[in-house]
Amino acid sequence: MALDGPALARALATPQQPEAGDGLHTVHSTLCRREAGAFQRAAKEGDDLLVACTQESSLFLDLNRETTGAPSTDERPIRFVNIRELGGWNRDVAVGQPGAAARLTPKIAALIAAAQLPEPEPVPTVAYSSAGRVLVIGPAERAQRAAQLLADKLQPSLLLTRAGSSLPQVRGIPVHQGEVQSLSGWLGHFEVTWTSGNPIDLDLCTRCNACVDACPEGAIGFSYQVDLGKCQSHRACVAVCEAAGAIDFQRDPQTTTEAFDLVLDLSDAPLITLHQPPQGYVHVGPGTGFDAGLFDAAFKLREWVGEFEKPKFFQYKAKLCAHSRNERIGCSNCIDVCSAQAIRSDASLKGKVLGKGRTTTEPVGGIIVEPHLCVGCGACTTVCPSGAISYATPRAAEQGKRIRTLLSTYLRAGGANPVVLVHSQAAGADALHALGRAARSDKTVRGVPLRVLPLDVWHTASVGIELWLSAIAQGASQLWVLMSDEEAPDYRAAVLAQMAVAEAILQGLGYSGEHFRIVGTAVQAGLEPLPEALRALDAALRQAPAQTVGQPATFSVQADKRATLDLAIDHLLSQASVKPEAIALPGDTGHSGSPFGSLAIDTAKCTMCLSCVGACPEAALADNPDKPQLRFIEKNCVQCGLCVGTCPEQALALQPRLWLADGGKARKAPRVLNEAEPYLCIRCSKPFGTLQAIEAMVGKLAGHSMFQGHAAERLKMCADCRVIDIHTNPDEVRITDL
Repeated sequence: MALDGPALARALATPQQPEAGDGLHTVHSTLCRREAGAFQRAAKEGDDLLVACTQESSLFLDLNRETTGAPSTDERPIRFVNIRELGGWNRDVAVGQPGAAARLTPKIAALIAAAQLPEPEPVPTVAYSSAGRVLVIGPAERAQRAAQLLADKLQPSLLLTRAGSSLPQVRGIPVHQGEVQSLSGWLGHFEVTWTSGNPIDLDLCTRCNACVDACPEGAIGFSYQVDLGKCQSHRACVAVCEAAGAIDFQRDPQTTTEAFDLVLDLSDAPLITLHQPPQGYVHVGPGTGFDAGLFDAAFKLREWVGEFEKPKFFQYKAKLCAHSRNERIGCSNCIDVCSAQAIRSDASLKGKVLGKGRTTTEPVGGIIVEPHLCVGCGACTTVCPSGAISYATPRAAEQGKRIRTLLSTYLRAGGANPVVLVHSQAAGADALHALGRAARSDKTVRGVPLRVLPLDVWHTASVGIELWLSAIAQGASQLWVLMSDEEAPDYRAAVLAQMAVAEAILQGLGYSGEHFRIVGTAVQAGLEPLPEALRALDAALRQAPAQTVGQPATFSVQADKRATLDLAIDHLLSQASVKPEAIALPGDTGHSGSPFGSLAIDTAKCTMCLSCVGACPEAALADNPDKPQLRFIEKNCVQCGLCVGTCPEQALALQPRLWLADGGKARKAPRVLNEAEPYLCIRCSKPFGTLQAIEAMVGKLAGHSMFQGHAAERLKMCADCRVIDIHTNPDEVRITDL
């Protein structure tokens, strides 16, 4: 690679960290072998150590252990970053080309600066416990073959969905027969329900073979199940099985529910069809690859015994959730997108959110996320408009700092038009590394472009619109997401929908070009991409730059999603060449899917009942205690649609847009959507409702027998006067008055 150590040192040094480039004045071109001594000398110094090579990471760790006086990795972790395949191996900056080192410096400096950031703060973990109780589900022959691979380490039970030719004479493992009714759970906590309708109960059968000998039709074989198509109802088998009682033709179908730690599903079609099945569940279908698949599955299941932990990938704040109020459903984005079905509705949740013995009688609604099922995709956090559910490892603020560090270092070193490329740490990283390698030998491949700054994440769907727009505000020309076959199709659709909103905002502000796109690659983790896939990826990364801000922002991403969006939009607006009053956003009038928008109101229908105010979870709607008014703060609206679903008069509709009047200040201030003339009590003249609401109530009850004569007049009185009138005119009191 063409590297300039002094230039890298200058690029990494900042007023806040002037020593950030220390040690980069000398460049080691073959550090892992010929110059291993340089690494050992650095290791002895005990400072934080970053190695710009990942290929020989195990060798460096061995060298550290063997270096006398070097701290252990427990005392001083050693971090690694790949600058070769991701930047240096690139046909645009081949060694020997004039100015190659200068052109490469901004990207290499950005990669090193991001790698120097502190590790994310630790998060709570989710525990699993498995004793190795595995249920093997499938046809008899397949299930028995699987049991032979598992029995020496696990505790297998068989659930035969189809009887085979024979079962072993020795009852070494439990065997059941039946049809699966339900299967749910996760590693260490599966619950399986099945129904068995065969006259022979395999759990009671002793396999004495008396029934086999007694059956005149040969309807019973060594599978120890009755072939009901052959059976002529002689019932000789019942007579010889009297002691064991395993055969009963009068028995109703039996339903059994049992718990298991693991499930090996050998059915023709998987019983769990999720793109992200729960840990502890493995499906191996029939076909030419069955034997290899069964061996791989057995190897995996044998390792799932013991105690395990994984990060709790999310944080949930019920008070911000716009899923439901008063048992009405609003936003269900997170439930709809979750490929693991780890999120479910709790629309009637009552009195359980305050804690410490305090409760509320109000139905607050919300969702429930099962952390044992969550696989950390983060798609729920991307589509959540309110920020009620957020990604925790790393947190948004930590991920935002990585993006800002990449961009600011790159731009400070003289780079132009940077692209943040979000990719997974599995298949995405494999594809980019393969692209860098290919650029060394394949003249048709140029490698990862110099302006493309890779950002590795656990899952590509975990980075959402607030980080995308922040990246553009902080100087990125574009933000691309590299998706592979490992992502669920629903994630691609969700990311595209959010990108459409973000792109509409930038286009409305006059930033030309395409800023957001999904870059696809047909590759799975651990598999080398085919040359055709690499060339397609190479071409996809060579798109023309898009327009960005003239002065990059310096704000930090906040823990609150809406606060970050406000910071990004305010900066983008301040730098925009076009300053519209409003930008129309993609969406509809039910639940728009847009994180921004207004409310359209039919004032002729609205009775000012203010039920929408009580339904709004984000305080976007409010009343006026001094006079009948419905007020609206557009900045707070997340377009959940709860107000639309709650309104008894169907007077409201969502209006997805970004309102930017008065430099964006108007959307942050309350405005009046509707106001009404107050209705005055006919007895004391005190206002107690709106004219339209009282007239509507009187009109609807005019034909009711309980509201005739003086009783109808009480509808026009305030609460105090109604009580006084009841005591003043007791002869005219009706049941409804009481």
